[in-house]
Amino acid sequence: MTGHRYPTPTALLVPRDPSPTLTAPRPPSLDAAGSDPELIALPAPPKRERTATVVLMGITALAAAWMAFVLSGEARYALTPGQLMEVPDLATLTPGADVENRYVRTSGLLGTTGAIRYGRAAEGDSFRLAPVAGNEKIWVEIRVPEGFEGPRFVPPTSFAGRLVPFRKAGLRHARLPEAVHAQTSKVVPEDAWVLIDGSSPRASRWAVALVALFLGFAAWNLAGIVRVLARVRDGEAR
Repeated sequence: MTGHRYPTPTALLVPRDPSPTLTAPRPPSLDAAGSDPELIALPAPPKRERTATVVLMGITALAAAWMAFVLSGEARYALTPGQLMEVPDLATLTPGADVENRYVRTSGLLGTTGAIRYGRAAEGDSFRLAPVAGNEKIWVEIRVPEGFEGPRFVPPTSFAGRLVPFRKAGLRHARLPEAVHAQTSKVVPEDAWVLIDGSSPRASRWAVALVALFLGFAAWNLAGIVRVLARVRDGEAR
């Protein structure tokens, strides 16, 4: 019987991977001093623009902190108890620290000498500021609803609002003594107080929100200045 011949096994040919061989990145060439010439060749950071940015952020932080300070009195008033504090008639009242920046209820007659009328932007109502008859160290600001202003308007004799020295009344009332002198030639005493009729602690909560906003804005700008200057120091150290 003739035996069958089987083909002898041949070596298996493994195809070569067509993808390129991965090689480790070459380290940057350094000079004799150990510095990277390519890094040194990069342009220097814009110092003038950086300085202008730091100065602008500093001015913004100071302005925001100043606004928070100006509104701090009204913010503290907004956090006082909302219960009315009864005080004597304004003609005989000598206010002190116990009633400063408090929500009070009182009565009194308003004088006409030195009284002024004014308005505020974005408000349809007008305002009147007048001294108390018999006590020129206390002034009262009253709000006159839109359409009720006129020669027949009769000012009230009972009031409920914020009692505070003029110098601590806040931004909206800071220039009122000057306005009184400019319009009537009457000088408001330096230690005069003002009763802002209708101003309750609850109605002044907007001041708390603004103070928090301004303080946060100031802190954000100061943190930005620290980050910018820290990066500059790191770059100079390298």
